[in-house]
Amino acid sequence: MSEHNKTMEETIFENAERLFFEKGFALTSTVEIAQASGCNQALVHYYFRTKENLFNTIFEKKFKQFFQYTFDLYTQTEFTFAEKLENLIRSHFNLIVKMPRLPYLIISEFTRAPERLKALREKLGDSLGQMFLALEKELQAEVEAGRVRPISAFDLLISIVSLNITLFVLLPIGTQLLDLDEQKVQQLLEHRREEHVSFVLNSILIQKAP
Repeated sequence: MSEHNKTMEETIFENAERLFFEKGFALTSTVEIAQASGCNQALVHYYFRTKENLFNTIFEKKFKQFFQYTFDLYTQTEFTFAEKLENLIRSHFNLIVKMPRLPYLIISEFTRAPERLKALREKLGDSLGQMFLALEKELQAEVEAGRVRPISAFDLLISIVSLNITLFVLLPIGTQLLDLDEQKVQQLLEHRREEHVSFVLNSILIQKAP
């Protein structure tokens, strides 16, 4: 959709999303969102009622997008388990590339308002549980077949998330210390994404002797 065809509600939503990711919930005001959107504060409240409601709407949308994409991977039977796992690692990594402030926002907001996690789970419905069960079922089938070492889906997901998020937490420091320009940062990200895929796969796949 072009800028000209956007509704004011969409404009407010996009500017609020950008500001929340840049500054966090507490440091973003509805006045600032209104100014960035070219409207008055009353219009922000008209469409979204409160800042909390606007933030929750954005937060839920991002999580649903990621989980729906991940869930869809497990309905595509043409992929092997290893290929699905590669797609999962890359999709999570690429999500953070698009929204590098997302890990900070998740940590800060779940710490500030732990009840948000329960509300988010309710909004996601069955898709999250179905995705986890599908991963666990396939994973244990691979373990029984002798292709994967014994590991739970929870441990596997913790390894993937930890690898990807740690990189983006350390990236601003590394960029400054090593004086990396944008091109070098992109090269680093592409390299690390494939390194994460290789690391996870090599850590769980059982290599058959020739």
